[in-house]
Amino acid sequence: MFTITDSRISAEELIEKVTHPNAGAIVSFIGTVREMTKGKKTLFLEYQAYKPMAEKMLRQIGDEIQGKWPEAVTAITHRVGKLDISDIAVVIAVSTPHRNDAYEASRYAIERIKELVPIWKKEQWEDGESWIGDQKEKTPFEEMKKHFPEKLD
Repeated sequence: MFTITDSRISAEELIEKVTHPNAGAIVSFIGTVREMTKGKKTLFLEYQAYKPMAEKMLRQIGDEIQGKWPEAVTAITHRVGKLDISDIAVVIAVSTPHRNDAYEASRYAIERIKELVPIWKKEQWEDGESWIGDQKEKTPFEEMKKHFPEKLD
């Protein structure tokens, strides 16, 4: 239900994981690689993760959602490796009896992923490249590297 993968992600597979008879709503969030970021043309992204901790944190987010929306069922997969423009980087699927809860839980999940999960990305532009620290871009990559030096190059 909560995985880091280097393979293409199937949104349909995650939706199937959260489908059940009491689900009146299923919301899926699909995060893709965009071409333009802050006025720069992106050629591709490279994601890296500290997989054991990242999967643990994804499960924690699922537990948090369960605490806030007790009837929610959540599945999250994030991809690592080289991703081209329009490739799927993350899929979140949440089912609940009512749509509003599913929307809220899905948004909660992506915001918490960006806050908690040790996933880093390198942006490759036409004129250079740069590793980004945390996904909210509040902690620089060099600071993150101090905590996980064996996981980042």
